[in-house]
Amino acid sequence: MTKHKSSRHTHRTTHIFISPKLKSQMRTGHPWIYRDAIERAPRDLPSGVWVRVQSANQQAIGLWDAEGPIAIRLFSAKNIPGAGWIKARVQEAWQRREPLRHPDHRTTAWRWIYGESDSIPGLVVDFYGDAESGKKWAVLKSYSPSLERIQKWVVDALKDITPLNGIINRSGANWKLLAGAPPADEIIIEENGTRFAVDILRGQKTGFFLDQRDNRQTVARWSSGKRVLNLFSYTGGFSVAAALAGASQVTSVDSAPVAITTAKRNFRINNLNPADHGFEIADAFEMLERYHGEGNHFDLIVVDPPSFARSKAQLTNALHAYRRLNALAMRCLGSNGILATSSCTSQVSPTAFNAMLAEAAADARRRFIIQHEAAQPLDHPVAAQFPEGRYLKFVLGEVAVLP
Repeated sequence: MTKHKSSRHTHRTTHIFISPKLKSQMRTGHPWIYRDAIERAPRDLPSGVWVRVQSANQQAIGLWDAEGPIAIRLFSAKNIPGAGWIKARVQEAWQRREPLRHPDHRTTAWRWIYGESDSIPGLVVDFYGDAESGKKWAVLKSYSPSLERIQKWVVDALKDITPLNGIINRSGANWKLLAGAPPADEIIIEENGTRFAVDILRGQKTGFFLDQRDNRQTVARWSSGKRVLNLFSYTGGFSVAAALAGASQVTSVDSAPVAITTAKRNFRINNLNPADHGFEIADAFEMLERYHGEGNHFDLIVVDPPSFARSKAQLTNALHAYRRLNALAMRCLGSNGILATSSCTSQVSPTAFNAMLAEAAADARRRFIIQHEAAQPLDHPVAAQFPEGRYLKFVLGEVAVLP
């Protein structure tokens, strides 16, 4: 009998040796290898090359990045991923979001792929369904140039798993059409039955802050009959939720005129009259200083700022900014008012965030009594071996006078 060699295609990979101190991290599957952990690697290796990483007796396969602090993003413990491997991960991520697709949720926008937690490190994909036309888009956002290596496989997998009218790649304010047709300048999404106008081509992130979905519902439950202030309101997500829940009046503050214009539009879409509420194009810190000076107090204040730090080196300054912001907000609350405050700065841990709130309360000569804490929703899962995946902190509680 004639023996034939296996027809299975094999790939040669470059070997990268890293510190043996990372053996345990490799064993549990943490997906990042920082550049300063590399002990031996070829010079001038271009981004997007598959490499085999070794720490003591542990090995894994990842994509090499020639620049940035993260040199390698690990994908597999055994084999170099191909189109089939990528499609399996995209399918798994689709299944994890099945509860959000239940008709009772009346939700048409959510994160389909959350990078490291869905085993495709460095890549996010958001799904947007237009509640009026029924059309659907996927929006990709990459955090590494090396991911161009797998982009076509991801696009093909997205199209195979569910019908899409178009697939967009977002890079800052720029976008590129990867498949199908682009959306109109505005689509209408639905979130728990509430409608929002979204610009997925030019809006912040991929168009909407999908990670605050559950927290908007929490704020709604506390808003009835209250005078509400929403700081860094963007297009009014928390504001609309509060107004629909029966807030007596909602003031939205954002420094971007286009965000305030869209916030008013979102009030109208949900049959709310913007004239019954307040909208301010202003710096949140300055507005709080002004409100405090005027003695203008609110029953509930939402604080949802952008990230204050992009690296660990900026952590101290970020905590100072959060502390000042939250102390100002506490001073603008009436007796036993409610503060709903958030941080999307991944470098700030939940423990550090709560400690900061204690300091802010002391600065404001108040007590802060935490009644609710949350992270991001189910479409932003956190892999146990990657605690960095939990970046969102949301804390709601009573701001009381000192006894």
